[in-house]
Amino acid sequence: MEELKKAIDEIVKQEIVKVVISNRTNKDVEYNKINFTLKETNKKAYYQIEKYTDKQVFHENIDVDYLGEKLLEYIESNYKQIGAWSTTTTFDLKISKKGKVFLGKKKNDNVNLVNKSHNKEKNYILKEGMMIQPLIDLGIFTKEGKIVNSKYDKYKQINRFIEIIDDEIKKNDYKELTILDFGCGKSYLTFVLYYYFVEIKNINVNMIGLDLKADVIQKCNDIANRYGYKNLKFELGDINGYKYNNKVDMVITLHACDTATDYALYNAIKWNSKMIFSVPCCQHELNHQMKAESLSILTKYGIVQERVAALMTDSVRANLLESLGYKTQLLEFIDIAHSPKNILIRASKANIPNEKKEKSLQEVEELMKQFNFKPTLFNLLKEDKLI
Repeated sequence: MEELKKAIDEIVKQEIVKVVISNRTNKDVEYNKINFTLKETNKKAYYQIEKYTDKQVFHENIDVDYLGEKLLEYIESNYKQIGAWSTTTTFDLKISKKGKVFLGKKKNDNVNLVNKSHNKEKNYILKEGMMIQPLIDLGIFTKEGKIVNSKYDKYKQINRFIEIIDDEIKKNDYKELTILDFGCGKSYLTFVLYYYFVEIKNINVNMIGLDLKADVIQKCNDIANRYGYKNLKFELGDINGYKYNNKVDMVITLHACDTATDYALYNAIKWNSKMIFSVPCCQHELNHQMKAESLSILTKYGIVQERVAALMTDSVRANLLESLGYKTQLLEFIDIAHSPKNILIRASKANIPNEKKEKSLQEVEELMKQFNFKPTLFNLLKEDKLI
């Protein structure tokens, strides 16, 4: 034990970028092998552990300071070999049948063995070095266009949203777009989107942000003028009763609370919008209505009912959109570790077969019958005889 600890201590004195634990002592040891890989995000280093069985891989992250302790925990009495690599040295630790420890090491010429900063190497659409004033004002970029380390997660989240939109935009050669952003609030994301459309995609956009607070609208219009975003306007209005008589190519609704999302989707459908991007929030409606007999286990526990109701709400919305000719996806918007409200509905007009449309609507009606609820979006579409 002391000999093994001493050998591991010698290994972890260096900056280890990769470790492979292998050669099980017997078949009862749970994992065939265990890999450690050094990662860096937002200037914070950690090790990602991958534990392999015959059919699965289990993941775990640990702080860099616990590498030695974790290696000792895993290898003791379970494995006979460790391969470890730093940027300068390769280590080969072996344990004999009698428990004797042998540590070999040699110079490692492959200094690029592991790309630690893999996240920052990603080809983001909003690149570091671009002078994006909204990101500077948000404190995500410095005045020189460099990413502020403490804001790196927010930088990734914004890029993720832009990527989800870009996946649709690049399918067509759009020259101009009319975009409505419901419940824009005082978030700078609307300004970032305008920058993306105009400066990166070279699309002539007419963009309108809608919110209920007069002071927010005034402030946002002032900022748009300061940025020189001449085709970005903000208006006072309610999602429910908002009227717009011209064509609408895209509707965006982020964190519109509870049934406000339904009214935004309803309007988008009525306008025959080509694209819809919605991040719902606070889905309370179905949670208050849900009652079930044959599946009462899902309504027996409050926390389970709340989460199931939220997922059902977005499933119903997605199915209703599909029943009306939209190719619809539910995507992870941001990592659930940062926010539980991490589902984004992406819908685009498409040639959906009639059988699929009918099945989508039937699935909604069956769910409504099973749990005795009446979703707002369903009611709105039914009243208008759209379904």
